Amino acid sequence: MKVILLADVKGVGKKGQEINASDGYARNFLIPKKLGMEVTASNLNDIKLKKQADDRRKAEELEEAKKTKEILEQNEVKIAVKTGENGKLFGSVTNKEIAQAIEKTSGVKVDKKKVELDDQIKMVGTRTVPVKLHPQVTAEVKVVITEA
Repeated sequence: MKVILLADVKGVGKKGQEINASDGYARNFLIPKKLGMEVTASNLNDIKLKKQADDRRKAEELEEAKKTKEILEQNEVKIAVKTGENGKLFGSVTNKEIAQAIEKTSGVKVDKKKVELDDQIKMVGTRTVPVKLHPQVTAEVKVVITEA
């Protein structure tokens, strides 16, 4: 029996793959557990339409991320912190603080997990911080740390 897999099945195949499974395995395991469905013209058409909708949604997300990147790279994020001698900070500037400053400055809400700091910021100055908006889009945000 020909079956289209609806999820990855270990030792059998990947999602969306069309396989040739034994009748018993398909009827008693794959189909009841919603891991696969029988290959018919209507099922193939449904899979095709779902794939097109998914591709369209992914393209829209990519475009939205590109627009957000342009907005973020135009703005300069300023963070004022308490400092000691020679411009050293008391503590450090974290990704959470940077994400909040980005939201204040540009109005774009960014998750703190998307702000990728290599190391902690412990000195006054200007840094370029990467913000991963999408697997294919990373914005370079200019962050200026000043004395409060």
